[in-house]
Amino acid sequence: MRDQIVKTPSLVLYHPQIPQNAGTLLRLGACLGVHIDLIRPFGFVFDDKKLKRAGMDYIEVADYKIHDSFEKFCEECDGRRLVALDIGEDSVSYWDFEYDSNDVLIVGSEHYGFLKNDLAKIASRVKIPMLPNRRSINMAISAAMVLSEALSKIRKSRTS
Repeated sequence: MRDQIVKTPSLVLYHPQIPQNAGTLLRLGACLGVHIDLIRPFGFVFDDKKLKRAGMDYIEVADYKIHDSFEKFCEECDGRRLVALDIGEDSVSYWDFEYDSNDVLIVGSEHYGFLKNDLAKIASRVKIPMLPNRRSINMAISAAMVLSEALSKIRKSRTS
């Protein structure tokens, strides 16, 4: 099965605030072979018991890196395309976006999304269409939805 896993987009948690979400996504990354980047500041201590409970023993085998700032993270992106999950007007539906295995999918903070100056540095933006008068979907679920769509489209493009 591991031989069938191909190069995947990476997933970035921008200023995560809820340890259970971070743990869940580290666990997802470990299970799917997806690299996870976490950008400080966090709303929790990284060894938080809630993080460990959600991530279980998968955190030990997850491929992840912690960055002290968005600027330091961007320095290491080597020209990869940054794709923000953002509800803004100029975001396209995540179903309609053409993903690539070199993409870096970035989910914003649960409390405030992205700082404006950081979001301005991200040219590509996708959103999850929702029914009117709905505020939000949990950050970890949103990230999993978009990552799943990206992996599916990348896989299909390689087999067609």
